[in-house]
Amino acid sequence: MIRAIIIDDEPDGREALKLSIEKYCPELAIVEMCSTADEGLISIQLNHPELVFLDVQMPYKSGFNLLEEIGEFDFEVIFVTAYDRYAIKAIKFSALDYLLKPIDIDELQNAVQKAEERIRLKGYSHHYTSLLKNVKYPSNKIEKLAIPTLEGIIFEPVDDIIYCAADGNYTMLKLKGNRKLLVSKSLKDFEMMLIDNGFFRIHHTYLINMKHIRQYVKGDGGYVIMEENHHVDVSRRKKESFLKLFNKV
Repeated sequence: MIRAIIIDDEPDGREALKLSIEKYCPELAIVEMCSTADEGLISIQLNHPELVFLDVQMPYKSGFNLLEEIGEFDFEVIFVTAYDRYAIKAIKFSALDYLLKPIDIDELQNAVQKAEERIRLKGYSHHYTSLLKNVKYPSNKIEKLAIPTLEGIIFEPVDDIIYCAADGNYTMLKLKGNRKLLVSKSLKDFEMMLIDNGFFRIHHTYLINMKHIRQYVKGDGGYVIMEENHHVDVSRRKKESFLKLFNKV
C-alpha cells in the first residue's frame, strides 16, 4: 500500500477526494487529512508519506509555499486545484500531474498510476526544483520546459527551442545546436504551454520562437528564415497577426 495524505483547506473537497480514492484507488492508504499548509508540514514530518495530494490555493500558505519550506523531500505530489491558468501551466512545464476540482475519476486514476511509477523510479526532486523555480517568475515567463522522452525527462531551456513541428500525434522540437527531440505530445499542447513565452503558431504544423527569426521573406503568406537556416512557411490566414507581432520583436 502507498501511504498518502491529503492537504486541502476545503472540508468538502478533502472528504470527496478521500471517498474517491478509497473507492477507485485501493492501492492507496490515506493516513491523514490536513486543512492548512502548516498542518500538512507536521503530518509529512510525522507520517513520511509516499504521495501527497496538495491543494495549490490555500489561505496564508499555498501548496507551492509548503514545498519550498520542506526543501528536500522524498515523496510524490499530485496537485489539486480549481482552475488557475498560471499554476496549471507551471505544473505542466515541469511534467507533473494535477487534478481539477471537481475531481474526475478517470483523471484521478491516471494521475495515481503515473505517481506510482515515479515512486518506483524514486525521481522526486528534479521535477519539483524546476516547478518551484518556474512559479517564482513574474507574469507567465517560464525558464525551463520538462520534455518527456523514452529515456526520461529532459529539462530544456525554453529559449533554446527554435521551433516545434507537428508530426502526427507527436511533435518534433528543433533546438539550438542542431538538436532534435521527438516528443509524444501534440503541437496544441506545446502551443498552450509556450504561447505566453514569445512563441507563435505560424502555420498549422509549426510553432516558432519569435526570438530565433533571422528574416521574413515576403510572398503570398511568405516564409521566415530561422536561426541555423531553417525555412518555415507563414500561412496566409496567420500572416497579418504574425506581422503585427513580428514588428514588435
